[in-house]
Amino acid sequence: MSKPSSKPTSERALRVGVVMDAIADLTYKKDTTLAMLWAAQERGWSLHYMEQEDLFLKDGRAHARMRDLTAFRDPERWYALGAPEPTPLAELDVILMRKDPPVDSHFLNAVHLLGFAEREGVLVVNPTVALLACNEKLFAQEFPQCCTPTLVSCSEPVLRDFHAEHGDVIFKPLDGMGGSGIFHVQPEGRNLGAIIETLTERGQRQIMAQRYIPEIRDGDTRILLVDGEPVPYGLARVPMAGETRGNLAAGGTGVTRELTARDYWLIEQVQPMIRERGLMFVGLDVIGDYITEINVTSPTCVREIDDQRGTDIAGLLMDAIERRLER
Repeated sequence: MSKPSSKPTSERALRVGVVMDAIADLTYKKDTTLAMLWAAQERGWSLHYMEQEDLFLKDGRAHARMRDLTAFRDPERWYALGAPEPTPLAELDVILMRKDPPVDSHFLNAVHLLGFAEREGVLVVNPTVALLACNEKLFAQEFPQCCTPTLVSCSEPVLRDFHAEHGDVIFKPLDGMGGSGIFHVQPEGRNLGAIIETLTERGQRQIMAQRYIPEIRDGDTRILLVDGEPVPYGLARVPMAGETRGNLAAGGTGVTRELTARDYWLIEQVQPMIRERGLMFVGLDVIGDYITEINVTSPTCVREIDDQRGTDIAGLLMDAIERRLER
């Protein structure tokens, strides 16, 4: 694979790498990364597939055991892969970092390796500095005016005091996804000690506590921002009966809705920081009047919004990538 010419991006086919979970295991009907692959391929750009374990560093240059990828709109056969070939990442124009959390040491090491490719001129989406700095739950706390009362601690007495103050509280890990590890503790405090002990690993791990937002019954809305600009529809993930988690992975139902005036106010609060950090694809999670998380690693819900509203969110992202490369 040779490095592309210096022609403007609008005049040549881009080489797009993707780092993702095993493509064979994705859920065809709703996978966001697949929408991105289709959008890139429809522009005549070539696709190159990597899993996190394929990345390696040799003599100060980032490489991967990379495979040529073709993506299909076929639920029975949605991809075809070529043979793996060790290739410098610098031979790509852009890399989509789409590995799902948890943001563990393996994830962080992969991001560090992608940073070597960035220094050789490859555009990584989202930028590695932002992926390393923006914990999805803690990032939202940079905007306290947008958040329900929140605490981060590993101390059982401190966490108990927060519960005593607010009565109805959500406890969750800082590095989970899909609603995993989320506990709703009501005023009577049933199983509070066991929940704190489990989540903090007996006081060794920081966790988050947030005052419960009763509007969760109407859904936890994912709002997508492409290069800082909001998609005008959000996906309200409505919990199933008896659940407090709206995550689709936890059985929630996705229903699109137009953004409200409050949503746009929340977006205005975070836009300057998102643009400053170069974040190109971001998902805000909003319950009621509050942002609960800012997703930067592998935001989802593109397919659901596109299917219900006729949007082309992945196409907007590819356009933004092309503009960024031209700059």
